[in-house]
Amino acid sequence: MIPKFQHIPVMKERSLELLAPALDTPGALLVDATLGLGGHAEAFLDAFPTLRLLGIDRDTEARDHARTRLAHFGPRVTLVHARYDELDVALDDHFPGESPRGFLFDLGVSSLHLDKPERGFSYSVDAPLDMRMNTEEPLTAEGILSSYTAEALGELFYRLGDEKLANRYARAIVKRREETPLRRTGDLVSVLQEATPYALKDRGHPAKRVFQALRMEVNRELDSLARALPLALDRLAPGGRIVVMSYHSGEDKLVKREIRRRSVSQAPLGLPEELPEHRSQLTELTRGAEKASEEEIAANPRSASVRVRAAEKRNEARV
Repeated sequence: MIPKFQHIPVMKERSLELLAPALDTPGALLVDATLGLGGHAEAFLDAFPTLRLLGIDRDTEARDHARTRLAHFGPRVTLVHARYDELDVALDDHFPGESPRGFLFDLGVSSLHLDKPERGFSYSVDAPLDMRMNTEEPLTAEGILSSYTAEALGELFYRLGDEKLANRYARAIVKRREETPLRRTGDLVSVLQEATPYALKDRGHPAKRVFQALRMEVNRELDSLARALPLALDRLAPGGRIVVMSYHSGEDKLVKREIRRRSVSQAPLGLPEELPEHRSQLTELTRGAEKASEEEIAANPRSASVRVRAAEKRNEARV
């Protein structure tokens, strides 16, 4: 049975629309680099009857749920336990010599993590301070909070959480841990609430940005994306397309920079004629970053922060 999580794929119809021209060929290969519970994957496999899917996820529990959900597609589906920055290894192992027609990245935290409070991703329910997407890895949120200096914590909360009270919260955490260890989400929430000035109590939950920063640090999300995106663009077939859905300004800036870099000519200034090796690799398909519609946000609040960028690899792109 498919688990009853509150799983509504974000921007499903738009991602189908953007990738469809590249996938509407017999036996096309799509890499879903962030498989999650398989909602996007199922939509693509339904829409394209001969499509083959390589689904990648670092979370074994998510992969197992997706395997159940996608079982009726049979051999068209290949699922791999890996980080998305290991997609080149997954392709070499399962589709050697083949260039995918499409890549899909739906970044951030999945419904599985948010709807299972015992995983420690949510600040609304008391649970162990874990936040690992891959529970086989050693670093946890508790480990970060117990070992990082106040300066390192402040920098982390500001860089990955855009938290204006980053240093104030960091000092409060270090002071508390000198008295008693922070082991549970409730311990951290208590510290943050006490450290929030009364005048800012109504600006939203004080733990939201701190929890985001901790999650991204535990799972090295920006580092993984910085490695994965060039790999995907290099492996993408000519005429193939990529769609990336980001939920954090740092993610979106990274995606924008890499796509823009490959969408302009690399010819040196003053060269009388552009050589083939200098031609741009990509054509941008979105004007800036697209957002979810008001209707989608109303139906699925988790889509409120999404930013979508897409590009197509030119047939004459340099190698």
